[in-house]
Amino acid sequence: MFFMTNKAAVCQAENGPAYVQLDNASKYFNGNPAVLRLTIGIDKGEFFSLLGPSGCGKTTTLRLIAGLERPDEGAVSIGKEVVASVDTWVSPEKRGIGIVFQDYALFPHMTVAQNVAFGLKGCRREQIRPRVNELLELTSLMGLAGRYPHELSGGQRQRVALARSLAPRPRVILLDEPFSNLDADLREELRRETKRILKEHGATTILVTHDQEEAFSLSDRVGVLQGGALAQLGSPAEIYHRPHSKFVADFVGKADFIDGKVEGGIVHSAFGSFSLNGGPDWGMSRVELMIRPDDVDFVLDAAGQATITEAHFLGASVLYQLRFADGRAIHAIRPSAEPAPVGSKVRVKVDASHIVIFPKELQVPG
Repeated sequence: MFFMTNKAAVCQAENGPAYVQLDNASKYFNGNPAVLRLTIGIDKGEFFSLLGPSGCGKTTTLRLIAGLERPDEGAVSIGKEVVASVDTWVSPEKRGIGIVFQDYALFPHMTVAQNVAFGLKGCRREQIRPRVNELLELTSLMGLAGRYPHELSGGQRQRVALARSLAPRPRVILLDEPFSNLDADLREELRRETKRILKEHGATTILVTHDQEEAFSLSDRVGVLQGGALAQLGSPAEIYHRPHSKFVADFVGKADFIDGKVEGGIVHSAFGSFSLNGGPDWGMSRVELMIRPDDVDFVLDAAGQATITEAHFLGASVLYQLRFADGRAIHAIRPSAEPAPVGSKVRVKVDASHIVIFPKELQVPG
């Protein structure tokens, strides 16, 4: 239980520290906060994701880092340099930022090699070809150097966009939902390839996404945004198993919330009672217990306290709804090779080590 280069530097590797820092950064549109007092530090070489629903401030945060927006309050730093504040401004092209857009934004009249070389304008010719070849090899595009974007698959275009953004050796790579236009199988493959490429390149990466599976599978750390503010920051496992709020718990995966009551250090709920094993002194209070389907199991039992009321086949697994006599329900996920029929009585078993307890929200009379 738990309680985005100047031309002088573009031809050589960046040797100084490369990280991104937002200090109390805020951005308002028509008086409304799109980003509110956001403070985040991202380490050199880290793969970091900004995760949240539409309208939560993810893209605005990315635009503040890239220099496409200016903060109304606070500051943005890259390396040891403040690049944006109320008094300071470094233009986007001098920030050492590479961006991969959702639609890739490739030049249709240029070949793959020419697209990759575009970011190396200002470098000597003898520097360009080796760098382009290096990136084509890194992204498995060597055999496609002479093709045009319209001759490529979606995944190949995505890798061209990534190679182009890496060409000038940027300090930071920004990914603006680059996988959203791909089908599910290709999306998963490209995620793995993108992570490999960026890790091999040593890039500091910031991904914006609304897809928690994408954020979790790629990231070292994740920042969850809610209403322009930081709701939680941590590793994927921390955010999934120890959410700080019901919003985070519900957004990053399916979660059930069951009423409970604490008495003498024991939590009583529809699916059983268990010890708090330390933690805060809840006294005698009503609480809500968050439990995820992967922490719920059951056995068929004619005298069980719940009934299987729904079964949703998901391929390798089945998601079951288990309803108790008082009408409350939780969900369990089990391998599809071991089906259980709807209507069966079951005895519910819960992994209490992953339960998260929230104070019961007060209901205001209408």
